[in-house]
Amino acid sequence: MGIAEITDHWDAALAALAWQLDSGVDEVLGEAPVNRFDQPAEPARQPAPNPAAPQPVAADPAPASVPAATAIAAATAAAQAAQSLEALREALTTFDHCELKKGTRNTFFADGPAAARVMVIAEAPTRDEDIEGRLFIGPVGQLLDRMFAAIGLSRSSPDPDAGLYLTNVLPWRVLDAPAPADIAMMRPFVERHIQLADPQVVVFLGSTPLTCLTGQTSLTRARGTWLECCGKPALPMQHPSQLLRSPEGKRDAWADLLSLQARLRG
Repeated sequence: MGIAEITDHWDAALAALAWQLDSGVDEVLGEAPVNRFDQPAEPARQPAPNPAAPQPVAADPAPASVPAATAIAAATAAAQAAQSLEALREALTTFDHCELKKGTRNTFFADGPAAARVMVIAEAPTRDEDIEGRLFIGPVGQLLDRMFAAIGLSRSSPDPDAGLYLTNVLPWRVLDAPAPADIAMMRPFVERHIQLADPQVVVFLGSTPLTCLTGQTSLTRARGTWLECCGKPALPMQHPSQLLRSPEGKRDAWADLLSLQARLRG
């Protein structure tokens, strides 16, 4: 019986296999010897992709950071192009060179009547203010309102003589102390804000606006004296948050408020 006939019959094929096993044949050999050490290793099998599993997304390359000088030049051009407070608000909202903007919910421009005689400039919104969408809230805001109400000023007053116009150097909240580069970047916007609002008096709350607009770094040495900013008289004062931490400073704050009241009365 030939091989072809054996493979066509299952019983015959099984008998032929059993005969080979009885004869000691337990491995199929070729006519030429094979050196197994010369064989390439079999590549590891990769698991089949699972269509239901989430696929990794290639991360976009990080955008190149804008040089500080370029960012300041862009801020200066955008601020000077604004011919009204509303235009300045729009320029600040669309300004994308400051990294702080990417980690906040809101861009803060100002609170209170823009025609007020007194413009108060603080540092930056807090986390709670960013969530709430309003400047000076909570205990800090309550203290600020009481402080200026003591000399007849309020951010809710429609009367420019009794109004209080509030803003910050930085329109976006910061997680830590503001970086000098960010302060320098925002300075053109703050200066233009003062020019367009045209208050009679500017009040610096804390060291950040003092440093940003005058270059002085010590609020302790500066407070109690009148400075000049953008052609306006400016009074440095402690921030209400600092007064809550150190109530002994309220005595100096009251002296500053009386000085402000006297200046407004002429």
